[in-house]
Amino acid sequence: MRIIKNIFQFAVLLLVVTGCKPELHDDLSFLTTITNSAKLSALFEITQDNTGNVTITPNGEGAVSYDIYYGDGTAALAKVQAGKNTTHKYAEGVYSVKIVGYNITGKTTEATQQLTVSFRAPENLEVTADVDVANNFKVNVSAKAKYETMFRVYFGDVPNEVPVSFMEGETVSHTYAAVGTYTVKVVALSGGAATTQFTKTITIVDPVLLPLTFESSTLQYSFTNFGGGVVTVIDNLHKTGINTTNKVGRMVKNAPEVWGGSVITLGAPIDFSANKIFRMKVYSPRVGAKVLLKVENATNGGINFEKEVSTTVANGWEDLVFDYSTINTSNSYQKIVLIFELGTVGDGSANFTFYFDDIRLTNTIPSAQIDLPVTFDAAGTNYTVTDFGGNATVDGVDPDNNANKIKVTTKTNGAETWAGTTIGTATGFATKIPFAANATKMSIRVYSPASGIPVRLKVEDRADGTKSVETQVNTTVANAWETLTFDFTNNVSGTPALNLANNYHKASVFFDFGAAGTAKVFRWDDVKMVAASAAGIVIPLDFESSSPYTITDFDGGNLSIINNPQSGGINTSAKVARMIKNAGQPWGGSFITLDSPIDFGAGKTFKMKVYSPRAGAKVLLKVENLTNGGISFEKEVTTTVANGWEELTFDYNAINTANTYQKVVLIFDLGTAGDGTANFTFLIDDIRLQ
Repeated sequence: MRIIKNIFQFAVLLLVVTGCKPELHDDLSFLTTITNSAKLSALFEITQDNTGNVTITPNGEGAVSYDIYYGDGTAALAKVQAGKNTTHKYAEGVYSVKIVGYNITGKTTEATQQLTVSFRAPENLEVTADVDVANNFKVNVSAKAKYETMFRVYFGDVPNEVPVSFMEGETVSHTYAAVGTYTVKVVALSGGAATTQFTKTITIVDPVLLPLTFESSTLQYSFTNFGGGVVTVIDNLHKTGINTTNKVGRMVKNAPEVWGGSVITLGAPIDFSANKIFRMKVYSPRVGAKVLLKVENATNGGINFEKEVSTTVANGWEDLVFDYSTINTSNSYQKIVLIFELGTVGDGSANFTFYFDDIRLTNTIPSAQIDLPVTFDAAGTNYTVTDFGGNATVDGVDPDNNANKIKVTTKTNGAETWAGTTIGTATGFATKIPFAANATKMSIRVYSPASGIPVRLKVEDRADGTKSVETQVNTTVANAWETLTFDFTNNVSGTPALNLANNYHKASVFFDFGAAGTAKVFRWDDVKMVAASAAGIVIPLDFESSSPYTITDFDGGNLSIINNPQSGGINTSAKVARMIKNAGQPWGGSFITLDSPIDFGAGKTFKMKVYSPRAGAKVLLKVENLTNGGISFEKEVTTTVANGWEELTFDYNAINTANTYQKVVLIFDLGTAGDGTANFTFLIDDIRLQ
């Protein structure tokens, strides 16, 4: 009857409150959807004075009131509203306390909970206190004991701490605000004055794991410096470009060691199971600075793997890539070692101050920015082009060679007279076009729908479009490939002239320049530099020149210029050089004498395409003075592709450019005598600087 009365009073109250709009608020059907109260339990708190007074605080989801049956034979029950409690005096013993919870509709749910009342100290106290597996800052505590009524836990992280009470079978949790060592104390209480205690030291740590972003306020990025390297975590002084985070690492390389650097030990071994490509953002004071990223075993430094790359940007962030795809994943690696400019003693100046951030593992190597020569065939290169004015360019296939990739540009109907296509993205090439006094021409292979069509080529500074040069030639054949040569000393009338003091990073091609678009289709490929004929044989060496090459073989090496027998992939040029290493000396090779000294002002990184019969063949590229072989510089790299073209990189940033170098020396598999077979026959092409 009481329940019916309560429901009636509740309904009347709703009508009074909402009486101004009864048509909207007099629906009580929601009462039928209310679920029974759930998760009933009670907290027992006993006084430690041998009186047996126990305070019972019930709670449950959705319960608005409770009936408490004390379980000791007392006939009367206690009615307790939500949030309230009842106190009852017990004699020593074990009791089953029944809790009945009522929801708002009067529906009930029952639960029974055991209560132990004893006046002796609890015994056999067992406590579980562990850091949560999913949260390094959270600890979970549970306990059980004989003769206990309840437990109280102190987590030890604040003064004058108010303990948390809990029952046997419950787990209470606490989240710490900071790393550190804390003492967790659990007190087991009975009805007597005596208690039993348990303490445990809990260490809260936040392990340093990949990725390293330096943004955490709780992580301790503990670098160990060696040989003059000093790493600190600082505020990001260069919030620009690809890195606007708040914190970064700074490496200052001081004297005395050429191998000075720093190491950080991670909280767990690195997981290479899915990802094997390291990426790291670096801010360098100069282009060409060497960056070595190495991983080591936690206890045995002899178990390691490393890769070194060079910066390509000065005073700006770039994302460097370290290919770890060949790492032995059966080993364990838990340390990351960083060394900048290995082989050079630092001086602690701004020139030896580097910033780094976002050390992470990925599973892809990003596409390289487009650069000359442009073949549209090199794997891993981003050959995006940028159309404007109504041009539409797509990838295509050479109609004469299905293996050769090209671009196909349509000057759509109604396209602007100046519609064109920038080769690459809006920023153009990765490096500036290497114009020099003896290198002012570029060429493009073009497949035109008609002869006599004007094709214009424009180069410009990506940061200042007023620094530009335009030159133009006409096609001479229809529906066939031809190589158009653009001489930038012959600029279009009314446009700026070539200025070798300027930087030119972008090239844009304009098909049928001056005419509105009529849906003509142009195929094109192989954008490259062309050496002026008066310069003779100079870098770049593409072996296409009709001028004679001065080749000197020594000790078993034999170099000759031949038609390209392996046209395809990244190299479809007509001519290549072939090196056959015959029996003789392990240093057998050849050198080419150039017609003028090498100009390292265009760059200090050599690129060379190589076709090797096997992976792992060593390739040495050396430059020498014209008359004094003691004045030289060399680098050796290893092939990674068998029976296919690949482009090798030789880092010459440390060369002394005060000297002059006019010979290019090539030695394959230095240290091994050749036998003249196919296994010692190599093809080379496109030796150039960037």
